[in-house]
Amino acid sequence: MTATAPRFGPSALRRLLAAVVLVGTLVGALLAGAGPAEAHAALITSNPKDGAVVPSAPKEVTLTFSEQIAMGDDSIRVLEPSGKRADTDEVRDLGTGGTVTYGVSLHAGLPDGTYTVAWQAVSADSHPVAGAFTFSIGAPSKTTVALPDQEAGGGVVGVLYGIARYAAYAGFVLLTGGAAFVLLCWRRGASVRPVQRLVAHGWVTLTAATLAMLLLRSPYTGSGDLADALDLGGLGDVLETKTGAALVSRLLLLGAAALFVAVLFGTYARASATTTLPDGASRRLPDSGDDEQHRDDLTFGLALGGSVVAAGIAATWALSEHASTGVQPVIAMPVDILHLLAVAVWLGGLATLLTALYRAPSVERAAVRRFSTAAFWSVVVLATTGLYQSWRQVGSWSALTGTRYGQLLLLKIGLVAVLVAVAWISRRWTARLSEVAAAGPAKDEPADGMKIAAAGPAEDTKTADGTKTPVDAADDTKTSDGTKTAVDVADDTKTAEDEPADGTGGEPSDPVRAAQLARQKAAMATAERRRARDADAERSGLRRTVLAETAVAVVLLAVTTVLTSTEPGRTAEEAARGGEASAAPANTGPAEIELPFDTGGEQGKGTVRLSLDPAQPGSNEMHVWTETPDGKPLDAPEVKVSFTLEAKQIGPLPITPDRVSAGHWSASAVQIPMPGDWQVKVTLRTSDIDQTTVDKNIRIG
Repeated sequence: MTATAPRFGPSALRRLLAAVVLVGTLVGALLAGAGPAEAHAALITSNPKDGAVVPSAPKEVTLTFSEQIAMGDDSIRVLEPSGKRADTDEVRDLGTGGTVTYGVSLHAGLPDGTYTVAWQAVSADSHPVAGAFTFSIGAPSKTTVALPDQEAGGGVVGVLYGIARYAAYAGFVLLTGGAAFVLLCWRRGASVRPVQRLVAHGWVTLTAATLAMLLLRSPYTGSGDLADALDLGGLGDVLETKTGAALVSRLLLLGAAALFVAVLFGTYARASATTTLPDGASRRLPDSGDDEQHRDDLTFGLALGGSVVAAGIAATWALSEHASTGVQPVIAMPVDILHLLAVAVWLGGLATLLTALYRAPSVERAAVRRFSTAAFWSVVVLATTGLYQSWRQVGSWSALTGTRYGQLLLLKIGLVAVLVAVAWISRRWTARLSEVAAAGPAKDEPADGMKIAAAGPAEDTKTADGTKTPVDAADDTKTSDGTKTAVDVADDTKTAEDEPADGTGGEPSDPVRAAQLARQKAAMATAERRRARDADAERSGLRRTVLAETAVAVVLLAVTTVLTSTEPGRTAEEAARGGEASAAPANTGPAEIELPFDTGGEQGKGTVRLSLDPAQPGSNEMHVWTETPDGKPLDAPEVKVSFTLEAKQIGPLPITPDRVSAGHWSASAVQIPMPGDWQVKVTLRTSDIDQTTVDKNIRIG
């Protein structure tokens, strides 16, 4: 008795599609509910600090962030205890020397009490960030300020935006991977309708998701109100941002992709079309050398043009998200493009192969082998680029295990390992297909040694032990006692209702009965195709493993989408260290240092004394005095000062003080972005050619 492989029909594909939609919904919910841990730019310090009590009203409030952000005039709000605005509604960029510091001036004559500082911005990698803290003037007091409970990028808008992000990745994978599968592995697939629908659905999904993200961008990074998606003013503001430009560029490239798809499934499909010969096999009719050259030229042109368009679409992610910020962005962006293309070729090709195995089982064994090779090299590129991206975004073992980004990355690595293991099993099935093809073609097989499973029963279909395959069983429809099976009876017998009233032997005159017979014939044809498809045990095994690969790929894509919306481990650790530094005991007064110097010239020896008040992050007043060894003022022609925080790679922040009197210089509003041990360098010139630089550390905060 011959065992029949389990059958997976279009219903299995529909269930898989439903799973993709469900995973997309869950991804949106995860992205919306992630909370402040998902922020990509972190607030390192502020002046005044959170919870601080200052004796008098400061002139301004400053905020320092871990990476570049985009802020508008209303991005920082300072509210009095009564809820009235205490700031001038004009945000200023105070960053120097690589620091990211923004400030807002306060009104004069502010009353005592507890003030609330609320801020909202967009990270350089396109994700919204927001927060709030309080400080008090004189003494703490009650406040009537009520801040919204919803985090930036949360709520219904956050869920919809997350679903659109997942759909955009899925659409790109199907569009790029499906087209690559046709051009690299299965040229005849260009004329297969299920493959055409898969690639077209990828294009539609990516286009619709991009439009949705463009409309949702304004409420996603701002108010959080879904109604603002139709606000043309907000849409105009989005178009002026880096993310808005990337989304518009993606839509333009999708226009070129539409033309590519039209040529691929139009002109190219006709050039690569096959015909069904009497033996049931699909073969290409003989053509001239000019036709073959035309087909090769068309393949090359489509491959080149498609690669450019696909790389351009991938670049819209690389130029606006993680790769565009942080360490080595010049290297990271092209690496990210290669990473996305490798994912698309592998996973998109996998989805196309699954579609071909279920809906077009005549896919040649040679095509499966070619995809196996393409998938292998895609995994090599994926592993290489992924290793670099992991180092760049994580940076340390502690961040790999101690941050949310690192934990998601470990989960992604585990899923990739599972996917590779299942792919190895698929390669074994593919090797079996190759062995069958290499055994020698039967007389009715095509010239390449392939028998097309869906072409119908062949003349010689017995196995090595003499038993018949399920296809033979379907052909031999009589039982051992000579009676016919139910299929024969259904085919050979007609009831009185089947005969037309006029007895001519044509179609039944009753349209209802005619429709019923048409449905029966279609069902029997479908059943016959399934029997023929499942008769090949190797193909059935390959279908099962490819289905398992695709299921893992769906989950992998979901984890990747969440990962791209999570604060990188390197940034999270730096923000945590900045918070610890902010919590260190603060100086209570001005800091002062003395540095001896010797320029080597006449009257080149002495001491420089530097005072910084209040020696806190934010605005400080600096005084510099230069004296001779006997304590008299030394009027140097030039004095320059710089501050560097080597632990954070900030600086040097150059400062040129103004001369007050002989041997005395000062500078007001010296901005120190964060606490720490800062290196102070003082450069003095005592003559036209005599100059020296001395340095010493000073504690800020």
